[in-house]
Amino acid sequence: MAVRVHQISPSWELSQLLDIFPLPVRQALVRLTNIEEIIEVVLDLGRPPEARFEHDFKYLSDAAVTHEDIAHVCSRISPFGADNRAGIEQTLHRISAIRNRTGKIVGLTCRVGRAIYGTIDILMDVLRSGKSMCLLGRPGIGKTTMLRECARVLSEERKRVVIVDTSNEIAGDSDIPHPGIGLARRMQVADPALQHAVMIEAVENHMPEVIVIDEIGTEAEAGAARTIAERGVTLIGTAHGQTLENLLMNPTLSDLVGGVSAVTLSDEEARRRGTRKTVLERKAPPTFDVVIEIHDRDRLAIHKNVADVIDALLRGYQPQPEIRQREAGGAVRVVQEADTESVPRLAEAYDGDREPDDRDRPLSIFPYGVSRNKIERAIANLHVHAAIARKWDDADVVLTLKTLERKEQPKLKQIASDNVPIYSIKTNTTTQIQAALRDVFNLGSVDNEELALREAEEAIYQVLLTSQAIELAPQTSYIRRMQHQLAERYRLQSRSTGMEPNRRVRIYKTTDS
Repeated sequence: MAVRVHQISPSWELSQLLDIFPLPVRQALVRLTNIEEIIEVVLDLGRPPEARFEHDFKYLSDAAVTHEDIAHVCSRISPFGADNRAGIEQTLHRISAIRNRTGKIVGLTCRVGRAIYGTIDILMDVLRSGKSMCLLGRPGIGKTTMLRECARVLSEERKRVVIVDTSNEIAGDSDIPHPGIGLARRMQVADPALQHAVMIEAVENHMPEVIVIDEIGTEAEAGAARTIAERGVTLIGTAHGQTLENLLMNPTLSDLVGGVSAVTLSDEEARRRGTRKTVLERKAPPTFDVVIEIHDRDRLAIHKNVADVIDALLRGYQPQPEIRQREAGGAVRVVQEADTESVPRLAEAYDGDREPDDRDRPLSIFPYGVSRNKIERAIANLHVHAAIARKWDDADVVLTLKTLERKEQPKLKQIASDNVPIYSIKTNTTTQIQAALRDVFNLGSVDNEELALREAEEAIYQVLLTSQAIELAPQTSYIRRMQHQLAERYRLQSRSTGMEPNRRVRIYKTTDS
């Protein structure tokens, strides 16, 4: 039996928005010949009301907006949440408030929400591939509309889809979701600060195959997104930024595409690559398999293998994504094919003529109380031939925490009795794990160059967190230059201070003197 979902007329939804405005504003809107193209209505205290379109705006009256006008609108919408957003029952419209210092509303942005069918035909093959996908683009370009359509299409193809709807913008301001999401289920979020917790709750409680999330913008949300992806759930979301490079340069969200760290290569590896010993590399597998840049409503750039693209970017290559264009008649045309030659895989880029020895079995590491993700990151950073074991009796080495070792867990006793080497670390960090792996592989101690860059990375994190300037230890001019480059990558300021041999780098935000 076919499932039928009640449809709401677009003209009815638009009339619901018009009804919230004072009569003069409503009459001016109705008289617009291009009202179907309107994006938002803006009411700012003491200024004329505006109707905004994609590339233009129009004043709706000569009279300035009053407190009474704003109160009129607020009385006809739902209460504002912690994110200063409200809605209209059974519609997709979003009303956002601007408040003064005392909390009184002095401005309203009334965004027109529309469920537009057929917006994802241009990327249907990517959607049905089952890969996690991130949409990027400027505000108002249609990211949320595409998310909604993705949820509808997948849910009606019998996928278990759950939407984490932080501001009720995807499924509307009602306990009954808007029919534009099809058969997808919707979880509302009481407070925007809890979005990451609801993302995890959705996975743990409701067994989704697909999670849809709008506006990933914090480190906690990026971490929750990674957790979802690691559990085998397809993630479709949007993030703050217009291009893939925006994500990579954003220290808060760079983890979505694998993150960046400074890595020191062996002399042999540096010679083979033709680079300096310290390079920037991707820290971990990306959360999203595919990143789609929305240039406009009918033109997309698609990065289909994010891991390879990020690796190429960090090595100075400029990847060429696939660009698709929707023509006037609705047909989709590939304007530019993806250039796979500009995205060399690491093995191809750096191995040269060396043939891999398939007979070499990777060292098998069993993590006991230690993060698997951080071990994988450490393995990638050190370029060692190792893999993670699922069971301790398949392992060549066991890695655990000193606190667990001191408690003499029965399992560790059993492992030790079977002559499996046990390496213990103080804390569950990538740095500690790398130190342990250096011992395992006899790589020797960390050189001064790596320590200096590690110090710079930690300082950058603290500056971003506290906005307080930090001075690093004195270094040579060569190392100082790399520290400056690292600060620049995170959009921070830096300068060298002091006299040789005590000249050192100071890292600070732009506003710091």
